[in-house]
Amino acid sequence: MGLFKNLFSSNNESKEQPQNKPNLDWYKLTKVEQLDNLKQISNEKLVVIFKHSTRCGISRMVWNQFQAGADFPKEQVELFYLDLLSYRDVSDAITQDFQVLHQSPQLILLQHEEVVHHASHSAIVPSSVNSFLST
Repeated sequence: MGLFKNLFSSNNESKEQPQNKPNLDWYKLTKVEQLDNLKQISNEKLVVIFKHSTRCGISRMVWNQFQAGADFPKEQVELFYLDLLSYRDVSDAITQDFQVLHQSPQLILLQHEEVVHHASHSAIVPSSVNSFLST
């Protein structure tokens, strides 16, 4: 798993740390090439992709609410954050590769290289992630 962490965290700016949840490590998606690695990671852990429009107040509210309620075991979940305004090509590739209609904000869960859940707006809740974790 160290190889994957190196691919997604080449410097300190590659993680977004929410102020109220320092235990959540979000890795930024910035390149289309990262999607193949996400699929590989999804064979070992649940992959969570949060697509966020940084200029949208609703998206920011959903992001903050999701983070406030999120408490996932690091050994079972890998978290990825996409600023879709800065990396629209990555967002478009997600739509094409995973066959999920683009929305913002949007939560996409991958397990064994397949989308097992996706939600947008008020349907984005931490409990949807928890339902795919082993207890």
